[in-house]
Amino acid sequence: MGRSVADVLGEVLDAAEEGAFVVAPDAGTIEGLVRSLDEGSPPIRLLADTGALREVLEDFLVAGRTANHVEAGVLEIRGYDDGTNALSVTASSVVALVQGTDRTAGLVTDDEAFLADTRGRLADAWTGADTYDVRTPPLARVRETLEAELGRSTVEDFDTVLSALEDAPGGTDVDAVTVSLLVAARNEDLLYDISKWGEDVGVASKATFSRTKTRMEEAGVIGTEKVPIDIGRPRLRLRLADERLVGVADDEFARVARSMLT
Repeated sequence: MGRSVADVLGEVLDAAEEGAFVVAPDAGTIEGLVRSLDEGSPPIRLLADTGALREVLEDFLVAGRTANHVEAGVLEIRGYDDGTNALSVTASSVVALVQGTDRTAGLVTDDEAFLADTRGRLADAWTGADTYDVRTPPLARVRETLEAELGRSTVEDFDTVLSALEDAPGGTDVDAVTVSLLVAARNEDLLYDISKWGEDVGVASKATFSRTKTRMEEAGVIGTEKVPIDIGRPRLRLRLADERLVGVADDEFARVARSMLT
């Protein structure tokens, strides 16, 4: 028993030294799985409905962490639309995940014949399933490249706002472009630099950054000023326009940013 899916999965996977299948989870269970994994986790083969995968990976934070695990070799994902109850299957047990109102149970069997049959069926399903590509870049790479391109202060603000959004009551789907532009404006970075970084790392295209900048500018959240260059059109320096965000401490900036973005 646990208070969340992540609690139950964490306990199951801690004992799964040889790795495990996780089968047919819903979007919330996929998110719980992603949260429960770390660099020391056993290898996980996730067979999940493509609709559930698309739903949960719309959130930048979840998708970025998922990509971290895939890149580290901790997690493999394949589409599985046949449908069943959510399972975790290790070398020694089959665990059915059952979510209640405020607790989650893992109902366990270690019957050898049932376990062998289930593992064999899932191995066949895995062989026949297509790999599901996570298109969001790994969060570790996002942070590393953002610091390299725009500096430590920008990446620290980026982490602060992401953390505040993650802790928001009820959660929220994180719009990485909006967050990036907001923290770039706080650090008075150039639109060219943040949008080029975003396109190069795979967050979004320069056109998406430009459209989002225009919406935020029209909403009075950020502003721009022209910066002349030797050759070509002037570039735009981003600035904060909303007085609630200007000149405040990090925790207040994160609080106000969260209220604006949720």
